[in-house]
Amino acid sequence: MKIIHTSDLHLGQIIYRHYDREDEHDCYFASLAGLCESESPDALIVSGDIFDIQQPSAAAWSRFTGHFVALRRSVPSMQIIIIAGNHDSPSRIHAHRRVWQEIGTTLIGLPPAAATSGLPEGWETDYILSLPSGYIIVIPFMAAERPDLLQHLLDTVAERNTDSLPVVMTGHLAVSGSDISGHDFDIGRIHTTPVERLGAGYDYLALGHIHKPQTIGHQSDCMAEEVEYPSPVARYSGSALHVSCDEAYPHTISIVEIDRHCGRVKIRQHRINQLRHFKTLPAHGSPDFRDAEEALAALEDMASDPSGNPVGDYVRFRLDRSIWLPSDFNQRVYDIISRHGDCLRYNPKIEWTGADPAMSDTEERPRFEVAELQQMADPLAFIRQTIDQYPGLDYGMIEEAFEEIRREVSVITEQKEQSAKNRRKS
Repeated sequence: MKIIHTSDLHLGQIIYRHYDREDEHDCYFASLAGLCESESPDALIVSGDIFDIQQPSAAAWSRFTGHFVALRRSVPSMQIIIIAGNHDSPSRIHAHRRVWQEIGTTLIGLPPAAATSGLPEGWETDYILSLPSGYIIVIPFMAAERPDLLQHLLDTVAERNTDSLPVVMTGHLAVSGSDISGHDFDIGRIHTTPVERLGAGYDYLALGHIHKPQTIGHQSDCMAEEVEYPSPVARYSGSALHVSCDEAYPHTISIVEIDRHCGRVKIRQHRINQLRHFKTLPAHGSPDFRDAEEALAALEDMASDPSGNPVGDYVRFRLDRSIWLPSDFNQRVYDIISRHGDCLRYNPKIEWTGADPAMSDTEERPRFEVAELQQMADPLAFIRQTIDQYPGLDYGMIEEAFEEIRREVSVITEQKEQSAKNRRKS
């Protein structure tokens, strides 16, 4: 069995509040299409986080449809399997599955109900794909661990797999021991699951969620172009694009070949040529800027040389914490870029160096990526993670105030719903 494994597309991402990434995704899909045509795999697996937010725009949905329909037409013998990730709306993804089945594409958004004992006979069929070359167990993102469910599906395949065909399973989660470099989880803690709790009986576990390409238990050769391991193998293909400036590693698509069940798993990596790159001023190895004016002058020089930025790379500054920045610093940055035809994209996440005079040697200032803040639906979560910076803050009072607001909103919502019911009756 041969599969192509990719993940974490984050279609529709608006990065740094200003920039859509449509042309970057178009470049990625062109690379993916060429790879699928040349390799002619049995299946293409996309392991979650199709979209960047749970309510993507119509344009993002249109791009999703256009790209995957084109892939299906270019390699009609290839099955396409797509699962929902934690950034996706599982119900929206799942609602489209019947239409996509008509063109040989499997979309799975919702996992089986929690009480599998109450499911109708044969429910496993929706989560097990039987191909001439092997089996694929399709599991989307699940908020809680369900080892019994996973093992039941693996056992079901084991009963059917009388010819010892390869077995592949999907998943979108963080596995213990994975390298989360670039995710910036220094404050918000990420829940991890031991790989042993994901069941026994698969040959390849196609993982999504962690953006760095890697094979669990084989970190030393995670960037090797070609490797081979005995089954079972659990691997993150990595994200399609550099989702933040901290993902300072190559991004790849995995080509996986499995000779038989409990046999050998060969993995080749196809490096994704990123349309845009994340750059830092000054370049690493150069002295940090001495003041804000020097930093702005360096940006002016970079922006005035269009040959070095043909598509508009992302650029951020590396500054010493002792530098004083004027209040209009960011606006002046945007003005410089605008004067030169928007040949650069500004990344306002400054890379600070040196000691912070406002903090002790043992303190660290909390940092948040844009994606983290987008997913942080509860304002109290942000306050809890930064409360050490505000020693005089009465968290209990704030919590009571938010609870009062929630109660008032609940009452208003109930009143509106009742009014709507009364209008319908009349």
